[in-house]
Amino acid sequence: MLRIILAIFILVPAIEISFLIMMGHFVGGWTTFALVILSGFLGAYFAKREGRKVLEYARFEWSQGQLPAQHLLDGICIFLGGILLITPGFITDIFGFLLVFPYTRPIFKVMLLALIQRQIGKGNIHWINRR
Repeated sequence: MLRIILAIFILVPAIEISFLIMMGHFVGGWTTFALVILSGFLGAYFAKREGRKVLEYARFEWSQGQLPAQHLLDGICIFLGGILLITPGFITDIFGFLLVFPYTRPIFKVMLLALIQRQIGKGNIHWINRR
């Protein structure tokens, strides 16, 4: 797992930088810079808005005595999407918007749930029940 994370931390910035340089050649440096700044602000706005909605739904379910499991997965996706959106670059912004928008988020929720279930099955996630 550490190797995968290390590869991501090396490859993603290298790909983003090359894509930013390529975009700078096509549309100009200042336009590319403005697009990166605009996507960061829009991403922060959408992540905040969607995060508030999910928090309200989770609180409502919690007040009804239900466990808001789906909303917790939504919150994790929005959090990860928000991190990707404030990271400079177009590729991370694309994945960030996909994680934040409610119409594409269910795809990632299924993958996240499968990852969590696989980690629990391997014994990498432990539940501590304190009473």
